[in-house]
Amino acid sequence: MTTLTHKTYTPKQAEISKKWFLIDAKDKPVGKISTEIANILRGKNKPTFTNHLDTGDYVVVINAAEVKLTGNKEMQKKYYSHSGFPGGFKEITAQKLREKNPTQILKFAVEGMLPKNKLRKKYMQKLKLFSGAEHTHEAQKPEIIEI
Repeated sequence: MTTLTHKTYTPKQAEISKKWFLIDAKDKPVGKISTEIANILRGKNKPTFTNHLDTGDYVVVINAAEVKLTGNKEMQKKYYSHSGFPGGFKEITAQKLREKNPTQILKFAVEGMLPKNKLRKKYMQKLKLFSGAEHTHEAQKPEIIEI
């Protein structure tokens, strides 16, 4: 009697191919667009997805300043930070954050959807955010994705 043994396929670093994708975020809800971006950055849209390896692709987001916050989130949603020193707690509303640094809203949303491990920094380096319609990655020939 023979026993069948199935082996799990793990891609080698040389076998992992990285593609570039372009997403237009104009008037799209932050949650919907950030989940798609997080999945592409991790590589969950590929059949060779592996948890412990960076199998994801690069994502270029244009019009990131014009993402839509639904409901009253523009006035009510707050982003918190702490410097680590006494009295170093700060909070800022989404409206003020949009005025100060408009791409930061989408960056925080995507970062919150990525796993909290050592790969998070690698994933975030592959995310390129631009507040306007122009971007500097035409040479990579990004593939346009509609969300």
